[in-house]
Amino acid sequence: MFVLELTYTAPVERVDGLMEAHVAWLDTQYAAGVFIASGRKNPRDGGVILAVGDDRAQIEQISAADPFAAEGVCAYRITEFIATKTSDRLAPYRQQLP
Repeated sequence: MFVLELTYTAPVERVDGLMEAHVAWLDTQYAAGVFIASGRKNPRDGGVILAVGDDRAQIEQISAADPFAAEGVCAYRITEFIATKTSDRLAPYRQQLP
């Protein structure tokens, strides 16, 4: 599992100009089963996405395709973790330690 932390590197007005394309990109990843949660940070200086996958390179490639990243209005920090404990609703995403 991965935590994708976005930090805006441009004024929020530039970010807002790309919001429609960003949301469409998010929708594609939700439909593909890669993203399971996302939202703005508070204060609004970026966002957070919770993603599932076994391949960090794939998650990096997906992140690079975000219009925010492609247009240079945000930077990504990707943290991989092993979700050994979850709520019952997220049970399908539980992982075992290697």
